Amino acid sequence: MILNALEGKPLPVYGKGANVRDWLHVEDHARALRCVLEAGTPGRTYNIGGRAERTNLEVVRAICACLDERRARTIGRHEALIQFVSDRPGHDRRYAIDDSRISQELRWQPKQSFESGLRQTVDWYLEHPGWVERVRSGAYREWIEANYSRREVT
Repeated sequence: MILNALEGKPLPVYGKGANVRDWLHVEDHARALRCVLEAGTPGRTYNIGGRAERTNLEVVRAICACLDERRARTIGRHEALIQFVSDRPGHDRRYAIDDSRISQELRWQPKQSFESGLRQTVDWYLEHPGWVERVRSGAYREWIEANYSRREVT
């Protein structure tokens, strides 16, 4: 969505955008995994949640608002790019996470709010256009090949 919006491309939203997801910043997710590895009970399941449920439409609108603050479009707001498309068959209405075990037993909780995490994510994309281009062109595969293809297995 971020890249499409930056390029002025349509922002497709399934159905009415009412499907709900729980959002978690990648750094919080990594911290939670480390917490479970270091302090969790072996064999026990720990759900990791962001406590940030949003509809898909709310997420796309938040991305657009963030981009409007950082990169105004010459022909209107980013939200004008939203296009509602037919929903997928069997599209789950809501993904819900009960993170009470990790919260209570391990005292873990997310540090980023949905808003702060989204701002960081948008800023990262704006600050790293070269990374995006390498992924789109496939050039990253050359780096993987050079760095991982000839390693010995021990």
